[in-house]
Amino acid sequence: MNPSTLIGMIASVVLMAVILLFAVDDPLRFIDAPSIAIVLGGTLAATFLSYPLREVLRVFQLVGKVIRQERIDTKLHIEELVVISRLWMQGDLQAVERALAQIQNPFLRTGVQLVIDHTPEDEIIDLLQWRIAHMRSREAAEAQIFRLMATYAPAFGMLGTLLGLINLMELIGAGDMKAIGQQLAIALITTFYGILLANLVFKPIAVKLERRTEQRLVLMNMVLEGISLMHAGRSPALMRETLKAFVAQYDDEIYDGKPERPAKPSHGHR
Repeated sequence: MNPSTLIGMIASVVLMAVILLFAVDDPLRFIDAPSIAIVLGGTLAATFLSYPLREVLRVFQLVGKVIRQERIDTKLHIEELVVISRLWMQGDLQAVERALAQIQNPFLRTGVQLVIDHTPEDEIIDLLQWRIAHMRSREAAEAQIFRLMATYAPAFGMLGTLLGLINLMELIGAGDMKAIGQQLAIALITTFYGILLANLVFKPIAVKLERRTEQRLVLMNMVLEGISLMHAGRSPALMRETLKAFVAQYDDEIYDGKPERPAKPSHGHR
């Protein structure tokens, strides 16, 4: 599991435990099935009304990617590029194709395939940049769904509160203060659920997805630079050092270790 996600989940549980055990007299009052149904049901209903079914179902599958540990290994991709570039410069096309079959990254595989097919560099760059832009827009839309749900949840929490207040108005005439207090507490619980879901579930997931997209953009742009170097016939050693310098400033976001001091690249993107 992603360490920061695990810490956040533990902190959320501790926060709720402190609230329920020390800030209220009866923790069971915060468990109200109709209120949960109003907030969750309303949020999901509004989300399905806002987006096509295919997009919503795909986004919910991303929750697992947010929870589990997902490390983007740029060093592995650099070495894959260096090895294939060395084989390409040696003219061993069969070895290049065998190495290409072992690559898991479809973006890198496409770029290398275009190079060995002798595709003009400008066409390769245009195609790969289009794929980068497409990935960025698609994943930004996925994160936006959770941000939208973070706005829906408090709104449906207020809806539940209004419904509770309507019921409360019917009890005021009877003058039963105990019943009035209980109904008022239930009315406010839906707002509590809405704010809780928005700020401890939906918004954090959206931010996690956005950070994941940023890391993937770094990787894809690094691959793009490597493909350009390979097409230009630069030496594998130069490629390795250039790509290391390219991602050095992002090491503190991708790795747990201390980031290396970036070296000055000896070759720039065309």
